[in-house]
Amino acid sequence: MDLAKFYDSEFAEHGAVLQATMAAVRAPFERMVAVCVNSLNAGGKLMFFGNGGSAADAQHLATEFAVRYVADRPAMAAIALTTDSSLLTAASNDFGYDVVFARQIEALAKPGDVAIGISTSGQSGNIIAALEKAGSMGVTAAGLSGRDGGKMIDCADPLIIVPSEATARIQEMHILLGHMLCNAVEMEMGLVPETP
Repeated sequence: MDLAKFYDSEFAEHGAVLQATMAAVRAPFERMVAVCVNSLNAGGKLMFFGNGGSAADAQHLATEFAVRYVADRPAMAAIALTTDSSLLTAASNDFGYDVVFARQIEALAKPGDVAIGISTSGQSGNIIAALEKAGSMGVTAAGLSGRDGGKMIDCADPLIIVPSEATARIQEMHILLGHMLCNAVEMEMGLVPETP
């Protein structure tokens, strides 16, 4: 293995996806900031969910909102629907894995909340089911995806689609965009000073 070549190639690919994402997602990112700010200002909450690495991203991002991103400021209402092992296993066992997030949306969400599904392919059945449930309840169904957006195109708006086929690169952009979302929301809400 040529480790030096691998090293350079990974950074080059990341950089290319970074530039493509920067060019492609400004408008949906701005809409995502707006719906999150509107929800939180009205007493709503953000609900993040995903599978595998995207489950970890959901927990990561919910924590940034609820605890803090960089600076100390009041908590923002955000939860990850990926953390309750009893609920996840009960829903999977009793109703099937495709409803594990939709069941929580049904139980916890109210109109004005924002449900943010994370799926690198945009095809995850349980993400689609949860976003459809959210939409039927007057909850904003939003998402982070990759590739061509998959089935999430039909049920998530705003939907931020990272223009890449590589799962790792998509996940890298999701965390960057999630960090940016948190920081932009807290600045828009006047909770932290604006950065230049």
